[in-house]
Amino acid sequence: MDGIVNVNKPLGITSHDVVYRLRKILNIKKIGHTGTLDPDASGVLPMCIGKGTKLAEYLTASDKQYMARLQLGAFTDTQDASGEVLESFDVNVTENEICDAVNSFVGEISQIPPMFSAIKIEGKKLYELAREGKTVEREPRKVVINGIEIKNINLEDGTVDMLVDCSKGTYIRTLCNDIGAALGCGGHMSALERTRSGRFSISEAFSLEQIETMTEKGDYSFLTHVSEALPEYRRIVLGGRNAWRVRNGIKIKVEGLCDGETYRVFDEKNDFLALARKNGEDFEIIKSFYGGA
Repeated sequence: MDGIVNVNKPLGITSHDVVYRLRKILNIKKIGHTGTLDPDASGVLPMCIGKGTKLAEYLTASDKQYMARLQLGAFTDTQDASGEVLESFDVNVTENEICDAVNSFVGEISQIPPMFSAIKIEGKKLYELAREGKTVEREPRKVVINGIEIKNINLEDGTVDMLVDCSKGTYIRTLCNDIGAALGCGGHMSALERTRSGRFSISEAFSLEQIETMTEKGDYSFLTHVSEALPEYRRIVLGGRNAWRVRNGIKIKVEGLCDGETYRVFDEKNDFLALARKNGEDFEIIKSFYGGA
């Protein structure tokens, strides 16, 4: 069994819990996820199965989209609702001020990773240090906020619902914290749902219960073929000697392709052979999907 499963992760469990449950449901060990979702977050969690694990780095690097709720009025130590309140404020801001503050974060921005994160410094995860009451210096990281669509502003309870489209590595709770700081009234993330990861959207995601029921019936239509997981890469078909050489991991020369571009390579029988990149005169195989996993 090979491919990608678009799981709709529920609240209250970890990404590793999803891996464990899928291993039991599908009776397969070779499974990995493509970007952690905290227990307090739900939504799209693409899971790589069998040969699909070869695509994990590409799926992890894809842009993401989130529906987030910003709660104004307080900073927390975790930058979300699970943490301890560090400082509280009265919320005396207008809708226009909120819109201006939110929109000021669109584009390339710098984020300081939160202490409660899985980033390692000197071999230790930040959240482990945070639980020991320690705070260490963190280097700012560049991320890109492609767009933020404000869905609702409720001035009575100080909440802002936002649809955020962003690059990999973006911390939405840090974004909420920083918007609160820009407004001068504090802020933290109180709810989060990932609505898209790369080509995988929430509207096409399956619950673990749905996957289990379908598997019991022998229905594996929840599985996206590895060849369709990265539609942003153009498809080419090779025949004869060239297809044979790709199957055997040998560089080939192909005319008419763009230098530096990655392609999905198929043979004339529509078998997915590889991801390959044009590098000067050579067409080099990056990942082979022919033969055994």
